[in-house]
Amino acid sequence: MRFMGIDYGEARVGIALSDPLGMMAQGYTVLKNTGGKRLLEEINQIIHEKQVKQIVVGLPKNMDGSEGFRSEATYAFAERLGQYTQVPICFWDERLTTVAAHSYLSELNVRGRKRKETVDAVSAELILEGYMNSLR
Repeated sequence: MRFMGIDYGEARVGIALSDPLGMMAQGYTVLKNTGGKRLLEEINQIIHEKQVKQIVVGLPKNMDGSEGFRSEATYAFAERLGQYTQVPICFWDERLTTVAAHSYLSELNVRGRKRKETVDAVSAELILEGYMNSLR
């Protein structure tokens, strides 16, 4: 069963995919968030090409565990995506995933434009890894 991890942001949306057995996660791509149907179509195309059966959306929470305005936007996006794709969606607490992604990219000495282009996919990978680890 292949999973898709999503790190939803105002400007960019990071996408990660698991292997076909659902054992390992890997950053896949970063899409521009156009705010409209085009984003849903691009995600849906990946879902069909890669035969995704479950979507895991990172849920941005405050450090105290409360949900703020970014959580509301994420829920709204996930609802639209679920209706568009008909693929089951669940949420995973994404606190500190972006910080961890930046740390990981620093260790690899990824800087500048390349870092900005990949950090969201790495964040999506960390979201997906956390979810898949919780299933074991």
